[in-house]
Amino acid sequence: MTETSTPDDSFHVFDTTLRDGAQREGINLTVADKLTIARHLDDFGVGFIEGGWPGANPRDTEFFARAQQEITFRHAQLVAFGATRRAGAKAADDPQVNALLAAGAPVITLVAKAHDRHVELALRTTLDENLEMVRDTVSYLREQGRRVFVDCEHFFDGYRANPEYAKSVVRAAAEAGADVVVLCDTNGGMLPAQVQAVVATVAADTGARLGIHAQDDTGCAVANTLAAVDAGATHVQCTANGYGERVGNANLFPVVAALELKYGKRVLPEGALREMTRVSHAIAEVVNLTPSTHQPYVGVSAFAHKAGLHASAIKVDPDLYQHIDPDLVGNRIRMLVSDMAGRASIELKGKELGVDLGDDRALVGRVVERVKERELQGYTYEAADASFELLLREEAEGRARRYFRVESWRAIVEDRPDGTHANEATVKLWAKGERIVATAEGNGPVHALDRALRVGLERIYPQLAKLELVDYKVRILEGKHGTSSTTRVLISTSDGTGEWSTVGVADNVIAASWGALEDAYTYGLLRAGVEPVE
Repeated sequence: MTETSTPDDSFHVFDTTLRDGAQREGINLTVADKLTIARHLDDFGVGFIEGGWPGANPRDTEFFARAQQEITFRHAQLVAFGATRRAGAKAADDPQVNALLAAGAPVITLVAKAHDRHVELALRTTLDENLEMVRDTVSYLREQGRRVFVDCEHFFDGYRANPEYAKSVVRAAAEAGADVVVLCDTNGGMLPAQVQAVVATVAADTGARLGIHAQDDTGCAVANTLAAVDAGATHVQCTANGYGERVGNANLFPVVAALELKYGKRVLPEGALREMTRVSHAIAEVVNLTPSTHQPYVGVSAFAHKAGLHASAIKVDPDLYQHIDPDLVGNRIRMLVSDMAGRASIELKGKELGVDLGDDRALVGRVVERVKERELQGYTYEAADASFELLLREEAEGRARRYFRVESWRAIVEDRPDGTHANEATVKLWAKGERIVATAEGNGPVHALDRALRVGLERIYPQLAKLELVDYKVRILEGKHGTSSTTRVLISTSDGTGEWSTVGVADNVIAASWGALEDAYTYGLLRAGVEPVE
């Protein structure tokens, strides 16, 4: 069902994540995945969601059937994708054309050949017959009450080879009733100036309403899309997070942000842009790909500042080193603490973490020096906010946050004759005046240590029952001056409502893991509001 509420029809944001984006290596969407992504895209406010190719793919056929029953679209119209009729046939008699109608989508996108060599070698037909295939199919679908867009495949390569024929395909589609003719950089080889020149010429010569579909093989898909808009295109085809075949498609999020914030075009419903970061990350979770940390606008590093010079300026005015207010796209400023950090970095990071450093310059100076000293040892706090907050509080409060004191720990890996391994860990610690000895087994030595620590402390601190280790990363750091290598471990932990990261460094992976685990449990108890015992 569709209950649309879009800014207007003068400019289209067309999403093809469910079709073109799904062709990315490593993505394999179920029907349930596609339905979930469609809901996210509709929430975001795109005008059109291309759901796939019904009739050619059973999964896509099922998607269209279920989408109409299970989703009430508030902003988007569902689009079915297919090809023009076969050569020598009639559109009304073509099974795949009628499968497009059977899908029930109000809009249909047809892919048509615009490159003369593709017509002759891939379709194995004449140039005139290809034009008739476009006219017949568009006209037939229009007669059946469908809105039609036409994707001119390989348009820019075809235009370079035979510009008059490429333009004749555009004219044929527009004259037959296509609302938009989309110029596709299918091979992704174009550059912005080239795209702008071609789109401007085709618009002037054909009078058709034009769209742009850009692949990212030159790293210019977003720039090419905006160049086409500069030349008069009023329909942009994109995918969430730039997913797509080979290196991907034009990324929906920077394109939309540029249109709204740089061009001043209202292409989304009021307030939708603030949902952009959330939607980007939610879709990444559905496709099971880690969100790109350095993606423009929505990446967690998009507004992260590390250099002390930047931090000093941001403390005066955030706009000095940021091109927009991150809140506009649902993101936030992050201050990274490293050996490049200065006083301003520490002060801003303390404010971000809720630790008031006041105007204590001596305190800030101690934190700066301690961070630099620890980073020389191999620690990094850029991705370990929880460990940094514990360090910061220790300096600010004059004592370390302690909920338990470790007497000793050990981990044993037993190699058995049958080729299996047994992992056992024992921890001895003190908590609330009580000596605790706990032993546990695990899938590996670190897992065994994690379980032993949990077994030993859960009775005293039941809040730990909610904690779960969700990510574990190991990096071997090269030694200096002939010394042995150092191991750094980053651990991410969740309590079901939030997630935090801690770091440990030692000359072996088990000891480094133990340090990160200690911080993870300590921070979890701090987060739960438990008062330290020491």
